Amino acid sequence: MSCVFCAIVACEAPAIKIYEDDDHLAILDIRPFTRGHTLVIPKRHTVDLTDTPPETVAAMVTIGQRIARAARQSGLHADGNNVVINDGKAAFQSVFHIHLHVLPRQSGDKLSFAKGMLLRRDPDRQESGRLLREALEKLDASEEETS
Repeated sequence: MSCVFCAIVACEAPAIKIYEDDDHLAILDIRPFTRGHTLVIPKRHTVDLTDTPPETVAAMVTIGQRIARAARQSGLHADGNNVVINDGKAAFQSVFHIHLHVLPRQSGDKLSFAKGMLLRRDPDRQESGRLLREALEKLDASEEETS
C-alpha cells in the first residue's frame, strides 16, 4: 500500500489509536509538534480538501473538536488547540490522504506556526473578492446542473 494512512486503517502499519468509528480514525502523529498531537483521518482515501466530500470534512472537524475538548480536560493540561488541515503541497501537506491535525497547546509553549511568515498586502482586494465570488457562482451553477 502506498498510502501510509490507508495502511494504518488496514492494520498493516502501527499507530497509537485515540478514537475510531466506522468511517474515521484518530491517531497520534508520529512526528508531533506538541504532546498529544493527533491526526483525524477518514478511512476512505481522499487526497485533499477539494477531493473530500463536505460531510467527511464536517465529521473530521466534529471528531477534532471532541479531541480538543479532551486535551483540555486531560492530563495534557491544554489551554487551547490548533486545528488545521494542510490542503496541498503548497500548504505543507506531506501525506496525500486528507487529515486534520489537532495540536494541544499550552500558554507559553513557544510553538509558532507563523514564525518568519511575512504579512502580504493584497494589491486589489476588490478584484480578489470579485474573482472568488465569480468562482463560487460557477461552482453553485455546476452543482445545480448535477443535482
